[in-house]
Amino acid sequence: MGSRTPRVSMSGTLTVFRCKQNKTAFQQLIEQVKGRHQSTPAGVKAEPDDEDHRGAAEPGNQRESQCPECADPFKRLTVCSSTRTTRGAVRSLQPTGAPCQCGYRGRPVGFLQSSSLLPVHQQLAVSGDAKRPLKTPTSRLNEEISSDSDSESPQVGKKQRNEDEEIEETAQEKKLRLAKIYLDQLREEETEKAEEDAFETDLIAGRLQDDVIPGVTFRLPALCGVSFTDWPPVLQFQPPDVADVRLLKGHKLPVTCLVISPDDKHIFSSSKDCSIIKWDVETGKKVCTVPGGRKGTEDRHVGHTAHVLCMALSSDGKYLATGDRNKLVMIWDAATCRHLYTFPGHRDAVSGLSFRRGTHQLYSASHDRSVKVWNVDENAYVETLFGHQDVITGLDSLSRERCVTAGGRDGTVRVWKIAEESQLVFHGHGGSIDCVQLINEEHMVTGADDGSVAVWSVNRKKPLVTIKQAHGCYGDGALAQPYWICSMAALQNGDAVASGSHDSKVQLWRCSEGFRSMEPLFSIPLVGFVNSLKFSNSGKFLAAGVGQEHRLGRWWRKKDAKNGIYIIPLKKDGQERA
Repeated sequence: MGSRTPRVSMSGTLTVFRCKQNKTAFQQLIEQVKGRHQSTPAGVKAEPDDEDHRGAAEPGNQRESQCPECADPFKRLTVCSSTRTTRGAVRSLQPTGAPCQCGYRGRPVGFLQSSSLLPVHQQLAVSGDAKRPLKTPTSRLNEEISSDSDSESPQVGKKQRNEDEEIEETAQEKKLRLAKIYLDQLREEETEKAEEDAFETDLIAGRLQDDVIPGVTFRLPALCGVSFTDWPPVLQFQPPDVADVRLLKGHKLPVTCLVISPDDKHIFSSSKDCSIIKWDVETGKKVCTVPGGRKGTEDRHVGHTAHVLCMALSSDGKYLATGDRNKLVMIWDAATCRHLYTFPGHRDAVSGLSFRRGTHQLYSASHDRSVKVWNVDENAYVETLFGHQDVITGLDSLSRERCVTAGGRDGTVRVWKIAEESQLVFHGHGGSIDCVQLINEEHMVTGADDGSVAVWSVNRKKPLVTIKQAHGCYGDGALAQPYWICSMAALQNGDAVASGSHDSKVQLWRCSEGFRSMEPLFSIPLVGFVNSLKFSNSGKFLAAGVGQEHRLGRWWRKKDAKNGIYIIPLKKDGQERA
């Protein structure tokens, strides 16, 4: 490739090449520049510049160098105009040099700029103490960068080459490059986030696997969004001796509901005789009794005058709430059994009650298909929720501002999100869903009159596992019918579940594989309808409310059953599973 003649830009910039083939043409161009600029403008003082341009006023100033490719010696020209000013000569940053004889393309050495071609204000700036590089108003390609030493020149040249490469790329190429950079940044951020989440999950999982509820024989299950493939209990329950099961007698008619105090020292129970009894667990004696009244004595009797179907106790043990078939919710002082308030408002029997844990917010469910929210501290009604298409048969809640209800023959279980004013609807049973109980904030268990028991997750619309005919069937041949599931209980934040029916036994189950399976543990013989079941908070015993009739009707009657409260101690085998 032949040599190319250097040219002078409109701004007076002269490009100098290293290769010796341009030497003659370059010297001629220097003479042209000298002819145009004979003298230094007034007020501008010529000063020596850096090493590369020191003494460059004479065109003969040269340096010996070699071509990097062929090692052929050639002259490195460092030429400046005689009218050069301070910072007047700078490095060239655009590789447009002519090739050597071997084909190597020489890299430009520098710019030569005559200050006489600059505006007056820029000429004056040159002669002062200003250290800033001068910029011509033409374009970025003619931008000048000062060069005080040889050590700064390679970095400045590299920066300018990068800028020129960016200028040379098309708009489409720039978009593609920026998109790739953005995607790389996103990929790095997601990778770091995934690593942090995995680390935190491992920490939480390890901590939960080591933590055990005091006095309870089960490991903590999936909490805080952490799930375990299988979380077996630390210790296994073993069937209790029949002689250790105690019966507390006091109700004249079938027991319909019961609750256990937070300290496990007392049990509150009620029945179809409309009475409320507070029991001492250790001695089995009555602490106090609220007698029931006859129908028509509502005006003068303090208490219930109709079947009590449900009750709830606040988590601090301060308030006791009871609901009856007279559409009333009554609030009592749990310590003294003194009546405090009465909440009217439902249009049918009150069938479910639950306090939100840690608060005195009360949820009530009714056969009128509605759920009501009450503030017990303020003795006030809050709001009413609608959605069920049939009578509501059960209700439960924990710490979140939400409750779960069983919708009877509409075949749905609903999770009511109070704050969001929304509800989640779940389908799965083939019959009337008569009871529901929360295991933890994410899982619940239900029982239906088709004999099935199901475990649910709030993240799925269908059950995780369903056990059909959980208590077997009665009748012969084609007339066989499954035993109704009358009550359910769950060890909160554990994996133990209990179910009751009228087949003369209480069945204990163990949830495993992340609540995706249930296996029977053992059964406890109890004659009668098991209308209510509750695990103690410590997990040391199970309380069962038993009667001769179902709590919601009189479809059957077991004359050999005893109306009362059974306290079933839960023993451990003392051996830790591997």
